[in-house]
Amino acid sequence: MSAAEIIEEPETAQAEYFSIRGVSAYYGDSYIVQNISFDVAEGEICALLGRNGAGKTSTLRAIARLDEPEVRSGEIWLEGQPIHSCKSYQAAAAGIQLVPEDRRIIQGLTVEENLDLAVIAGTKGWDFERIYDLFPRLKERRKQEGTTLSGGEQQMLAIGRALAKDLKLLLLDEPYEGLAPVVRHDIEKALIEVRNAGITTIIVEQNAVAALKLADTAIILDTGEVAFTGTAKEVLDNEQLRHDYLAI
Repeated sequence: MSAAEIIEEPETAQAEYFSIRGVSAYYGDSYIVQNISFDVAEGEICALLGRNGAGKTSTLRAIARLDEPEVRSGEIWLEGQPIHSCKSYQAAAAGIQLVPEDRRIIQGLTVEENLDLAVIAGTKGWDFERIYDLFPRLKERRKQEGTTLSGGEQQMLAIGRALAKDLKLLLLDEPYEGLAPVVRHDIEKALIEVRNAGITTIIVEQNAVAALKLADTAIILDTGEVAFTGTAKEVLDNEQLRHDYLAI
């Protein structure tokens, strides 16, 4: 099923590949992000940064159209199609995949069965051999139960599972959490390959310097509002900006 089949015709054409316009989202009566707007170009890696509680994870969840937070105003567009009116399964069918911090590996299923489950419903993306070429460790452990993998291998599986679908926008929440530097390096190399394949990525990561070195562009949130948009290099080169908003 194509995005055009599940989403109504857009009211307004959007020039950017992915756009958020004036989005405000709430948990109950409390806003978590307020009137945020930014764009991400096709094939870019965008680092979405900010201190704890700035609204980064909530922004990813809003893009993926999960039930919480509740988006009460604003628009979200992907390839000229409106996502803000979608349910989560429709956003997934349109090509948006969120890899959450806890990775959500299915207990009792092998690596390959986790990948199989990803493509039971919906359009297929990368075939398993291509995913195994990206993450050779997964091929070695394809018959092993997914939840018994190391943290880094589970992260590889979670990303591989997203790639197994027809992926257009990859949302990563804290992909380096708890990983050794050598494993983090493997993940970074894989994400560069994903970018080279033309897939757009938004990455939320507490290790801001690592994310900025990988990213093309950066968005900084501060108490639920956009405080900066620009290139990743601009943030790396601006000590005052990093001190004021990222405490680094």
